[in-house]
Amino acid sequence: MKQQIGYIGLGLMGRPAALNLIKAGYPLNVYARRAAMMEPLCAAGATACSSPAEVAALSDIIFINVSDSCDVEEVVLGHNGIITTARPGSVVVDMSTISPAVTRNIAARLAERQIGMVDAPVSGGPQGATAGTLAIMVGGTTDTVAQVWPLLEVMGGNIVHVGGHSAGQVAKACNQIIVAQAITAIGEALLLAKASGVDPGKVRQALSGGFADSAVLQIHGQRMLDYLFEPGFKTKLHHKDMHIVQESAAALGITLPGATQATHYLDTLMAEGDSELDSSAMLKVLEQVAGTSLKPTHTQG
Repeated sequence: MKQQIGYIGLGLMGRPAALNLIKAGYPLNVYARRAAMMEPLCAAGATACSSPAEVAALSDIIFINVSDSCDVEEVVLGHNGIITTARPGSVVVDMSTISPAVTRNIAARLAERQIGMVDAPVSGGPQGATAGTLAIMVGGTTDTVAQVWPLLEVMGGNIVHVGGHSAGQVAKACNQIIVAQAITAIGEALLLAKASGVDPGKVRQALSGGFADSAVLQIHGQRMLDYLFEPGFKTKLHHKDMHIVQESAAALGITLPGATQATHYLDTLMAEGDSELDSSAMLKVLEQVAGTSLKPTHTQG
């Protein structure tokens, strides 16, 4: 008989990942704060639960995919949290992007109850979650990671056990540094092309396949050219992640100037009320700094 799996947090990333587990034949117990978020999973065969504690009571392995460190702490350690009912020998797999320090604390608290913990933040967006091709950055003990590896393979393509508790979160912070600065670099490049009287779309096409090519150039570069910033990955989440980067760097006594500048752009975008846009909307801040715009102009007929 297959293990009972729990999944808590059924947003843009969690819902398609959980559906892939159902498609792979795993019995799934689900919880979301909004009952409507559970309906597609229940229609596919999942069992709806009333709290994280109920999910944990029914499940051998419990996945979490929520927004922030405080949300994970509440789901795991709070009233009606996982820790109140999870059985010794069960495993919590946190696919959220949160503070490495918070991850280590939660892992220690769970270990006191003989409950395993794996941090497994992801990259690849809703498309990767749907396709089961996510990059998954894994932290935890070798034995515990081995317990959950077959499940990770259902959801991911590139899965790397980076190291011990919180190593996955550190890897995800590194990912977010690169993506944020790639967005700013691509935005600046397209603005330079536009200001030079050169078609920025043709420039993007010319860069494709060379050393400057990347998923960020392909996906976010096109968003910039179309001037359409539907998420995707919301600005408020990238903003949160970059502040995790800043807090981690400060705790280590190091300075990351490029990451600091990108964080400033995200701070500005948040202050301007654009928290729900895709983080490629950092272009809008770059336009203010550069004094030129990629926004298409339409002549009136």
